[in-house]
Amino acid sequence: MKKIFLVDDSALMRSVLSDIINSDGRFQVVKSAKDGEEALSILQKEASSFDVMVLDVNMPRMNGIDLLKCINKESIRIKTMMSSTDTKEGAKVTLDALDLGAIDFVHKPDRASACKTEDFAKEFLSTLDAVCSSRIPTTPIRKPVKNEEKEKEKDKAILNVIKKHTSSITGKKLVAIASSTGGPRALQAVIPKLPKNLKAPVILVQHMPVGFTASLASRLDSLSELTVKEAAEGDVLEAGTVYIAKGGIHMYIENTVGKSVIHLKDGPTREGVKPSANNMYESLMDSRYDEIVCVVLTGMGADGTEGIKNLKTKKRVHVISQDEASCTVYGMPRAVAVAGLSDQVVSLNDVAQEIVMNVGVN
Repeated sequence: MKKIFLVDDSALMRSVLSDIINSDGRFQVVKSAKDGEEALSILQKEASSFDVMVLDVNMPRMNGIDLLKCINKESIRIKTMMSSTDTKEGAKVTLDALDLGAIDFVHKPDRASACKTEDFAKEFLSTLDAVCSSRIPTTPIRKPVKNEEKEKEKDKAILNVIKKHTSSITGKKLVAIASSTGGPRALQAVIPKLPKNLKAPVILVQHMPVGFTASLASRLDSLSELTVKEAAEGDVLEAGTVYIAKGGIHMYIENTVGKSVIHLKDGPTREGVKPSANNMYESLMDSRYDEIVCVVLTGMGADGTEGIKNLKTKKRVHVISQDEASCTVYGMPRAVAVAGLSDQVVSLNDVAQEIVMNVGVN
């Protein structure tokens, strides 16, 4: 049974969330705190006693973001799941928490009574299970500096070598990435390393709710040379641009008047998620591309495996999957590898280089 440390300033919310957690035999709330200061005091003495901390963002005295900063400073190691009403409107705050080491998040309704629904409990417990199964990120993420001269010179030298070795690459290629738990952090180790003259568009499914993918796209765009945007209905795919599937709706690529166009369509969840990487991959079966480079990063479950398997029946596909050692949750990449679909299994730090080596630069 996993031991849960619950931090929330509302006594009623602590009671409701405790009931949800304790209703599942896999978990038990063993201690709680009403704010960040109290939580920090407990963690300084008992951090090793807990499997996961469920942490609110908006609290008096010390909020959740400041607590994460403190435990990083003091090198306190604990898996953290964010749970806050702030996360719906404050998508930036959520991404800040993920940057600081939180593994995943769930949006709780504004009223405690609204947390008593079966749908919320199911989502909450599913997310908690994913966090329990994850690895603790080693350090807070170091954001790349877009205009740092030393980094630019180093990247330029690497690209010159790659360009020399990829000059013979021909044909129309597309990069299609799937990621889930731990994905926002992993993507910051991949997308900013891709050059602006990448010879392929990039489409990406990251499992996130409505309202969060736009913030993720904005953050990645600010860190990257290529353009990163939340996918919109009717977008025509262009090389050197990353299109992130919009939260809460499936993304498909269709041929329209000789162009590859994004279409957003509602529908049931698949593998329990929406958008679904399986749907994205299968929509490429009749695409105009000669080869699809599929990249499967950290995440719970098996989304992407069935889609890639079906895509391989119609298209030339090269699959890069993240290795177990660098995954926050070795679920989606493991499913692809076990199915015998992976052509390469590489560390997160090598994913961007392998993408470039497979599609080339202009």
